[in-house]
Amino acid sequence: MEALHLMNEHEHTHEHEHEHHHSHAHTHTETQAVLNRISRAIGHLQSVKRMVEDGRDCSEVLIQLAAVRSALGGVSRVILKDHISHCLVEAAEEHDTAAIEELSHAIDHLMK
Repeated sequence: MEALHLMNEHEHTHEHEHEHHHSHAHTHTETQAVLNRISRAIGHLQSVKRMVEDGRDCSEVLIQLAAVRSALGGVSRVILKDHISHCLVEAAEEHDTAAIEELSHAIDHLMK
């Protein structure tokens, strides 16, 4: 699987209760893997929609929803591993403790 290497120097603000700014460059090596997994999750979700529209058995719909949840979990794992391997390493080298706090906050939201 071909990995894309993207450098994004960015500041970003979320519409949540916090705001954060990164001064370090982010290297994302798993962009294509993430996009592939998102496409797979979208495909599963579209299948669920068609199943509901067609009046398919609830058990079959629930099984397909489990596939959606699994696909989204896979996306999250790839992003998390990539973030730890690159972004957090870079942040640690720059003594950016806010990055660890931000990751902890993101994990809290992911695990809800």
